[in-house]
Amino acid sequence: MNLLPKSSKEFGSVDYWEKFFQQRGKKAFEWYGTYLELCGVLHKYIKPRERVLVIGCGNSELSEQLYDVGYQDIVNIDISEAVIKQMKERNASRRPQMSFLKMDMTQMEFPDASFQVVLDKGTLDAVLTDEEEKTLQQVDRMLAEVGRVLQVGGRYLCISLAQAHILKKAVGHFSREGWMVRVHQVASSQDQVLEAESRFSLPVFAFVMTKFRPVPGSALQIFELCAQEQGKPVRLESAERLVEAVRERQQYAWLCSQLRRKAGLGSVSLDLCSGDTGEPRYTLHVVDSPAVKPSRDNHFAIFIIPQGRETEWLFGMEEGRKQLAASAGFRRLVTVALHRGQQYDGMDSVQAELSPRVMELAPAGMPPQQQVPFLSVGGDIGVRTVQHQDCSPLSGDYVIEDVQGDDRRYFRRLIFLSNRNVVQSEARLLKDVSHRAQKKRKKDKKKQRPADTPEDLPPAPGQSVDKSYLCCEHHKAMIAGLALLRNPELLLARPLYDVIMFDVDSKDPTLGMSCPPPAFVDQPFLQKVKSILTHEGVFILNLVCRDLALKDSVLAGLKAAFPVLYVRRIEGEVNEILFCQLHPGQKLATPELLEMAQALERTLRRPGRGWDDTYVLSDMLKTVKIV
Repeated sequence: MNLLPKSSKEFGSVDYWEKFFQQRGKKAFEWYGTYLELCGVLHKYIKPRERVLVIGCGNSELSEQLYDVGYQDIVNIDISEAVIKQMKERNASRRPQMSFLKMDMTQMEFPDASFQVVLDKGTLDAVLTDEEEKTLQQVDRMLAEVGRVLQVGGRYLCISLAQAHILKKAVGHFSREGWMVRVHQVASSQDQVLEAESRFSLPVFAFVMTKFRPVPGSALQIFELCAQEQGKPVRLESAERLVEAVRERQQYAWLCSQLRRKAGLGSVSLDLCSGDTGEPRYTLHVVDSPAVKPSRDNHFAIFIIPQGRETEWLFGMEEGRKQLAASAGFRRLVTVALHRGQQYDGMDSVQAELSPRVMELAPAGMPPQQQVPFLSVGGDIGVRTVQHQDCSPLSGDYVIEDVQGDDRRYFRRLIFLSNRNVVQSEARLLKDVSHRAQKKRKKDKKKQRPADTPEDLPPAPGQSVDKSYLCCEHHKAMIAGLALLRNPELLLARPLYDVIMFDVDSKDPTLGMSCPPPAFVDQPFLQKVKSILTHEGVFILNLVCRDLALKDSVLAGLKAAFPVLYVRRIEGEVNEILFCQLHPGQKLATPELLEMAQALERTLRRPGRGWDDTYVLSDMLKTVKIV
């Protein structure tokens, strides 16, 4: 039996609804959910003693169930004579105070200000089938009648899928009338989408339009979104921002339904925002591992990335997350990064906050009531302390923060918030070696020290920096290039330009080269570099270029200015370190270059100079090639 229209336009047809209810008979038809699924939002916005008008009631059981729990002053109207007759017969003896009237909601017969609530479950969606002029005029008459029969302070409570044209119309109409506009997501609808293929792929919303007394000359407009049943509504600045926020919720619901039905959707990422402020609080990446054989306990897991470590390759890059997921051994792994500027009370608190949401991302086939493990590095959420934040006229907002690494040592980082997952610069902090700290360490040797001691706490802003530490592989490769100096003593003996290094990023994201800016490899500029370099000097450049044609052009330009050109590629990165020299006679074979690197290292390791023992210069030059 075909009970749904072939075209959405038929929803606005009186003949369609007459035929629909005659064919369906006495079986209730529930648009967008039953009473149990909607009662949370209904009870929030309707008081038991208020007079309620239900427009387009159909043969839904919603009014009957509201009546049975104490909402007894209810009037129901519908355009279908068949359904009104059916509902009168069904309720005459059991619910004598509830009335059912055949009436056109665009021309209602009630006096002005007759009701405190007008309840609409799917009726606006059924009428507003398109944006043709005739349809819009009918909807205008319907909404005008809703406003007329409501008292000041009354509410139009409309249950809807909030499709874009419907939301735009409803929000626009009532905001122009000076009403308060709130859109409240129906909490249970998301679970239903995940549990049944036949349900709607969009979440269900309640429009709560509150009638205010007109104030001459007032331009005040109030727009709010309530994304959680018990959460606080978030005030938004405009109707456009409200529509955008609803669309984000719909996209999230669609994504969840797709993830529930099938695996292997590719790279999927999303933000979970604070229900109170609307600011991003967590960033999630969903990673599927099709090669993992399913078992009872390996369907799904959540990995909490410790604060400050989201920039590491394993957590911050797609290939790294795939490697992490494969090593974890789960069919689906969701990695969770915690945002700076947000407060977190520890792993248990984060787990409790995330549990309801991340379960919406579970894969198909996961057993009911399955316990989902939360994983992390070291079992905690890490430490991040913001030491300074400001705005640069060139690079925009930036932050300097201290984070704890996997060896419990602290690192101070510069992050430009325009590219918040990239560490612009990093320094390792020295442990406190003050007299007071030394006395404390001696005392602690006599007793077992607890895990959380002052040494484990975030360092103070004035903490000393370890000058021997280099954070990036390409920086280590650049330093290794100093081995091209035939006399390493020159480096330490005189402040001349035996070495010139460039590691400068471009601020133009449209270029295929992010380091250096093009002006730094133009011929006039390279000639200036060449003119201030000593005869045996070396020019070292960090090149990050994804455009192969552009890279060939840069290399040709460098070769024209510097006859000797070596390249050292950084594994797993786009970075290439270029070593440039002036005279062909300086060209070195690999064995000779490694010997010179060892000589330089011996010079730099002299007593009294800081040196990172994990850094071996000659190892950095084993893969150097001559261009």
